Amino acid sequence: MTNDGPTHDAHASRSIWGFAFGYFAAYVPYAALTKVLSDGSIPGQSAIPGAELLPATAVASALAALAVITALGWWRHAHHVTLGGVHLPCPARWTLLSGIASAAVIVTTTLAYTFRGVSIVFMVLLMKGGVLVIAPIVDAASHRAVRWFSWTGLGLSLAALAVTFRGDDLTLSPAAGLDVAVYLGAYFVRLQLMSKLGKRPEHEVRLRYFVEEHMVASPALLAILAVLALADLPHLRDGFARLLHPQLAGWGLLVGLLSEGTGVFGALVLLDPRESSFAVPVNRASSILAGVVGSLALAGLLGFAMPASSELVGAGLVVLAIGVLAAPGLLGPRARATSADAAPRAG
Repeated sequence: MTNDGPTHDAHASRSIWGFAFGYFAAYVPYAALTKVLSDGSIPGQSAIPGAELLPATAVASALAALAVITALGWWRHAHHVTLGGVHLPCPARWTLLSGIASAAVIVTTTLAYTFRGVSIVFMVLLMKGGVLVIAPIVDAASHRAVRWFSWTGLGLSLAALAVTFRGDDLTLSPAAGLDVAVYLGAYFVRLQLMSKLGKRPEHEVRLRYFVEEHMVASPALLAILAVLALADLPHLRDGFARLLHPQLAGWGLLVGLLSEGTGVFGALVLLDPRESSFAVPVNRASSILAGVVGSLALAGLLGFAMPASSELVGAGLVVLAIGVLAAPGLLGPRARATSADAAPRAG
């Protein structure tokens, strides 16, 4: 059985909070901008359906992913194959699958904020709260002991979802429900693979997993979108046809870059070597708070409706769950250090 203690190096312990802040900083404008573009709320700008926006954002995200890995010099961490005397980075089969799951997360996340009549906070609670519920299940499946605070966080998360659904003014269309279901299914696969292969104390192992998953995700997304466009999905087809249109390309580039930022920082948080019941709450905290901040910003700046009271109560319960889940991981090392300082020393 995997050790259930906080197995991690000092660098990972410190860096996860920087990654979480980066995730939050990218997520606020990403969610808000996607919402206003799909609603046509920018003066002089017609509404862009979410599916039509996806091809441009996917191209921008793929180019940004290549640029990020190249700039950081991280290609060397991936597995390589030799073709014609040239060494090329290549994902392993399980990181390939994880990258495809990550592509599904990207497309469903972008679409989540484009459904009319569904607020940012509501979709954030469903998607992020749902992954919070999955975390202890993944730990159990990966033979990591799930401690009492994980089950407490699970209960609070379920309560948050129940409170949210009690809001009389909240509705979820079949398309939005399918989007959430695909998102959660993809995350379940991704977290299981991360837990078994990527969440290791060795920095090199974590970087290898990140690079191999990342090099697959955006190209896989483009391939999925191309297949769907060939199946004659109207808005996707239009998105590819207008890929170089100045309006669509400009906004798509910006949304794609922000999406890439959430992908980079979010993955680095999840790959923290501690159990998923610790890393997932840190990741979810960033996105849930970003969703609330983005929704409040749209209400204050562009006259969008304020989040429903049930949404805010649900968000508060999820944040409480996050605190319960994260506190032992934060207090444990401090308590051990205090005990060590208090212990009598020989001589």
